[in-house]
Amino acid sequence: MTIKQAIGQAQRAFEAAGIPDPRMDAELMLAHLTGLDRMSMLIQGATALTPEQEQRFSWLLLSRVQRKPLQYLLGTQCFYGLDFQVDSRVLIPRQETETLCEHGIAHLRGLTRPRALDLCTGSGAIAVALKHVCPHAQVTAADLSAEALQVAAANAERNGADIRFVQGDLWQPLGSERFDLILSNPPYIPTQDCASLQQEVLYEPRMALDGGQDGLDFYRRIAQEAPSHLLPGGLIAVETGMGQAPAVASLFEAAGLCNVQIINDLYGVARVVSACRRSESHV
Repeated sequence: MTIKQAIGQAQRAFEAAGIPDPRMDAELMLAHLTGLDRMSMLIQGATALTPEQEQRFSWLLLSRVQRKPLQYLLGTQCFYGLDFQVDSRVLIPRQETETLCEHGIAHLRGLTRPRALDLCTGSGAIAVALKHVCPHAQVTAADLSAEALQVAAANAERNGADIRFVQGDLWQPLGSERFDLILSNPPYIPTQDCASLQQEVLYEPRMALDGGQDGLDFYRRIAQEAPSHLLPGGLIAVETGMGQAPAVASLFEAAGLCNVQIINDLYGVARVVSACRRSESHV
């Protein structure tokens, strides 16, 4: 079987299985198998796969048709231009979360030796991106899941990012620590919606998805304690689900935070809500 034939076979199988972007998935799968980029695969389309590559191809094809996430099958995901290890212990980093990172990075760039926190870090993607772009920042990443923190620590090492990891339920492991920046992509899917998500998403850890009855449980807890964990002038920003931004903005306002903003992602969806703690001169 040639590279071109394998891509065609995978595309047809993925189309029949109702997989979004079947051609893209087919090409990503073959790129992973062959070590070639897209242009090289087109040029070398007549090159035959080795027996080992054909065997691996068959396994990947069957697994993907069963709607297992391609990122888990390949073991990697690109986020903010960096390569991350991902598996079923963590949520797969998504492009829309880069909007959250960009907002936080813009805040850090104007500060000297700032302290930043990634709350509900999962794969560590946000924390690693922050440290990569702003090496002058002291970055802490927190998560309840010990398994997720194992993946996050591996990703920090993989990308040469010096990050401190702490385990515990939201603010609990942080004591009275305060930060110049807090970013979080918490669970925000309403409980009743979790069972009807896209089939690929059902393979992701439930604890990283389920945000309670209305999807806002974590935002309530985050907003309630955020002021006591922000330094004067500090900024907090969170990713939100579809239609949740106004409710989260109201929670931040009720907590006494100021400069509350709703920010759209690259697709025009209200994705990020940010707010600040007042500086000492305004307290």
